[in-house]
Amino acid sequence: MLATDVNPSARSQTGTASRAGAEDGAIAGAGQYLTFRLGGEEFGIDILKVQEIRGYETPTVIVGAPPFVKGVLNLRGVIVPVVDLRLKFQLAQVNFDEATVTVILNFRGRVVGAVVDAVSDVAGLTPEQIKVVPEFSNPAAAGFITGMGVQRQDNQERMILLIDIEQLMAGADIGLAHSGIHG
Repeated sequence: MLATDVNPSARSQTGTASRAGAEDGAIAGAGQYLTFRLGGEEFGIDILKVQEIRGYETPTVIVGAPPFVKGVLNLRGVIVPVVDLRLKFQLAQVNFDEATVTVILNFRGRVVGAVVDAVSDVAGLTPEQIKVVPEFSNPAAAGFITGMGVQRQDNQERMILLIDIEQLMAGADIGLAHSGIHG
């Protein structure tokens, strides 16, 4: 089993400023983002929300949970709900393989696992590299997609959808921000 603690000294404090929601017209702040793949897209979350990265292990199923809540894991005595982001984002189901990981997140005193296809790297983004998200016809998406990171290297453009993981996990369909599940 793979378990990687994120090195706190590698975390940048530049992205810790308060970020308003996308509905306020604000975009994600500059800083360090853990990037990961879901399908053919690359996403990024604030590295300061990441506790560790673990190889995928099948969680214990919770009866009556939404399909994207895979179940719970016992992480050193803490019961951690696990959300499959591929299912949450309504992407095609994929078989889990050796690249599939669970990113353990820690925010607002909550510990949550997020299953992703693969972790890419940690990307440092400057304010100039973060663009405003286009308006979505689905207002729910606008609440957790906070910006588009754009990096250029060797005439290649890399686009990273930046998500506010707290906003995503606080959605009414998950409700972890207000539930009794915490670590």
